[in-house]
Amino acid sequence: MTDLTSLTLAEARKGLADKTFTSLELTDAHLGAIEAARVLNAFVMETPDQARSMAKAADERIAKGDAGPLAGVPLGIKDLFATKGVRTTACSKILGNFVPTYESTVTSQLWRDGAVMLGKLNNDEFAMGSANETSCFGPVGNPWRREGSNTTLVPGGSSGGSASAVAALLCMGATATDTGGSIRQPAALTATVGIKPTYGRCSRWGIVAFASSLDQAGPIARSVRDAAMLLRSMAGHDPKDTTSADIAVPDYEAAIGKSVKGMRIGIPKEYRLDGMPAEIEKLWEAGAAWLKAAGAELVEVSLPHTKYALPAYYIVAPAEASSNLARYDGVRYGLREQGKNVIELYENTRAEGFGAEVRRRVMIGTYVLSAGYYDAYYLRAQKVRTLIKKDFEDCFARGVDAILTPATPSAAFGIGEKGGADPVEMYLNDIFTVTVNMAGLPGIAVPAGKDGQGLPLGLQLIGRPFDEETLFSLGEVIEQAAGRFTPTRWW
Repeated sequence: MTDLTSLTLAEARKGLADKTFTSLELTDAHLGAIEAARVLNAFVMETPDQARSMAKAADERIAKGDAGPLAGVPLGIKDLFATKGVRTTACSKILGNFVPTYESTVTSQLWRDGAVMLGKLNNDEFAMGSANETSCFGPVGNPWRREGSNTTLVPGGSSGGSASAVAALLCMGATATDTGGSIRQPAALTATVGIKPTYGRCSRWGIVAFASSLDQAGPIARSVRDAAMLLRSMAGHDPKDTTSADIAVPDYEAAIGKSVKGMRIGIPKEYRLDGMPAEIEKLWEAGAAWLKAAGAELVEVSLPHTKYALPAYYIVAPAEASSNLARYDGVRYGLREQGKNVIELYENTRAEGFGAEVRRRVMIGTYVLSAGYYDAYYLRAQKVRTLIKKDFEDCFARGVDAILTPATPSAAFGIGEKGGADPVEMYLNDIFTVTVNMAGLPGIAVPAGKDGQGLPLGLQLIGRPFDEETLFSLGEVIEQAAGRFTPTRWW
């Protein structure tokens, strides 16, 4: 029998339906893989008993012919999603051993469709980071290494545990969230597929908030088809989330293999950055050539406000974070550090509970929202955001179906190599991804090649609002042309 952990989600679904193996066997194989890969630090909480119990229930449903679309498939859950009865910390000390009494909408829909939970995955603290180095549980290791090197690399962030676990074949797919690139950037650095859906496509209810107008849940998976399968279960209207769109969820999997002939693909000239590595440029050209060979038409487009996206994002996101994180005060749940009075209790709890990056962003956010600075910073950033959104609308109005860009400015780097002295160096990793969140659009990252040191690189496709189907069709063209990559096992 093929090693069960090496199957794609689609292959596993077929094997389960054909009774080639059971969900319990599939789950046990993944639990064994997790145990053997603890050095990667991808999981912060393993739930083997719950996984086996869910797998047995899935096997019973499959036997009765009553299986949901994800019946028996073992998944990992980012530690930002509330899971009833299972510790959820957002990888921050301030949440301590918080155990929710409720389930996030996204995960409840996965369980409704028969998926199995293997455990909770590591992420940057409160999703604030681009390398998964800010977690209170320590950094996550990327299963990929540079050729001839033993240096442990970052998997990207904030959904680094999700990307690392999927790339290392520890789970068949994972939930993730994307506020400024936190699904697409780690997917690109680990040769996995990650899609950030349109804002409002997936419910945010039960997900620990970072920046409410930017956060969006989505899947990280082994293939474009797997990502389509997962998104179909994760998406949908939720009356508990006022930003959730009441729009029917299409069968995303049906878009896989659809012809892209006649589609117009925009190549934005503003994404050709000064000092961009030649291998990123070459990859971008290769992706364009693959789409052209499949019948798509390439057109140069202009997104003139792109250069303002990163500074505007790093005003809007910290502002919303400082507001969202005000609820962590040591009074109702999580960590509590004593003080002489209530103000000191707040101060001591937050000083002890929040890590350096979270404190930095809360302070920036509080500053830009303060009297005298609100108009100069926050209001101006929101105006810039409107202009960024209009750039994309103008493109799509001219008949462009999707936009092709690089996903990251470089391949994965070593743990501790960036951002130590200058946090802005780390923020620049999001340069190709933040525009999509600012405009509320869908974006997918697909593995497209390797750099000179054998590390994976990804391409990004940006689509029209609620047109994830086109991204899946185009993404599959790139996947078929580039092939799939898996890391050489060293753990």
